[in-house]
Amino acid sequence: MGKLSMRKISELLRQRYELNRSHRDIADSLGISNSTVSQYLARAKAAGVSWPLPENITDEDLWQILFKPTAHKDNGSLPLPDWEAVHKELHKKGVTLCLTWQEYRQNHPVGFSYSQFCRHYQDYRKTVSPTMRQVHKAGEKTFVDYAGMTVEWISQVTGEIHEAQIFVGCLGASQFTFVEATETQQLPDWIASHIRMFEFFNGVSAVLVPDNLKGGVTKSHRYDPDVNANYQEMSQHYGVAIVPARIIRPKDKAKVENAVGCIEKQILAPLRHCTFSSIAEINEAIRPLLERFNSQSFQKMKTSRRELFETIDHPALKPLPSVRYQYAEWKKVRVHIDYHVTFDHHHYSVPFQHIQKMVEVRATAKTIECFYGNQRISAHPRSYKRYGYSTLSEHMPPAHAAHAKWTPERMRSWARTIGEQTARFMEHMIESRPFPQQAFRACLGVLRLGKIYGNDRLEQACSRALTVGATRYQQIESMLKNRLESSPSGEPSSNQSLPDHDNIRGPNYYH
Repeated sequence: MGKLSMRKISELLRQRYELNRSHRDIADSLGISNSTVSQYLARAKAAGVSWPLPENITDEDLWQILFKPTAHKDNGSLPLPDWEAVHKELHKKGVTLCLTWQEYRQNHPVGFSYSQFCRHYQDYRKTVSPTMRQVHKAGEKTFVDYAGMTVEWISQVTGEIHEAQIFVGCLGASQFTFVEATETQQLPDWIASHIRMFEFFNGVSAVLVPDNLKGGVTKSHRYDPDVNANYQEMSQHYGVAIVPARIIRPKDKAKVENAVGCIEKQILAPLRHCTFSSIAEINEAIRPLLERFNSQSFQKMKTSRRELFETIDHPALKPLPSVRYQYAEWKKVRVHIDYHVTFDHHHYSVPFQHIQKMVEVRATAKTIECFYGNQRISAHPRSYKRYGYSTLSEHMPPAHAAHAKWTPERMRSWARTIGEQTARFMEHMIESRPFPQQAFRACLGVLRLGKIYGNDRLEQACSRALTVGATRYQQIESMLKNRLESSPSGEPSSNQSLPDHDNIRGPNYYH
């Protein structure tokens, strides 16, 4: 906003208060911007200046009244509050501007009126950085996002160049900041960064404000964003509410965007000439730069992020839970006819009443849990044995149950319609399992192979499988795919001719 002459300010006030013209009309008349008109009128109103102006007022007098009220009115008469201290107090829970004014008047009975106090505080707020103008209560919000900049690192094993992602978390009241490099922005890294951030803060805020990132928010919506189930579970463990930033609302994430900008300039840019061979090396280099960043004073405040954190945010944070959150993967699956669900190539039983129903599997490094309608219906120790079975006897249907639709006898009867060898192999598969139901899924798979490759070829494959002691569906499928069912040894024929191809050299190539 440029400095206008008293003539223009006088004309601006006349057109507004005497002629009642609009801001746009005044701007066109005086050759200035609409925003300049608005700002001058706002300052005139705050300073109590109206139309007509007092006689003999000078340009400098008017400028002092509009833009430097404290220098003109306050220094020689009324005691000035410590505006920085007032601003800092307002971050504390329950503290209002009215309360700070009452405390000021207790010390200075002839000080500012409440309206003057508010006006001068608003003038002070305009002198601090835009993000500091937002008053967030102590321990209320943590803003999280990824920086736009990345840091390159070179794998010592492959020599491949990777780009490390930079996670940034910032507390609202103090702007105390956490930074770390991760390999990806995927959900496991996203949640792991939150866990380490809470431990860095040694506490948890009441609210988490992520950007609308796919890792944390599955579907962006202005009023009702869909938060990822795993992210939601992590928030419940730490007792924090997730309130994603609204799309196209910069103020919702101004704190973290300001922190990201500062991090890129003060931490990431200085590392641009360094060569790293791992994520751990990058984080080792970030650590001292982050310590310096949090400890240095703000440009327009005589305090640092760390000092504000220790006096404002940290006392208001909720304590960490006694147990660290354990990352879990969620997956929706359908219960098969053998009352098992499959996760990571292993089969886990659920109560037989849930056959053909969709359930949710929650998998950690040690456990597998199944949920139906938000109720846990089974739990197993996690097994990493491929194609193995974890079966609880109480999940099995009673042998006499009329609703036990799928039975070993039904599988055998179906197999006999294809041929004797298929029926024998089916029997072999059923007998090789601790529980017959564990073979049902594989039996159905084998039977369907007859529709794909023909019953005759399936009969040959089953005969060959019985000879070599095979017991799994995958072995039958592999034979048929590679046409090995008719080979006596189960291997490709040695007299199989190679196909013609432009890249195959003929016998005369080496002569």
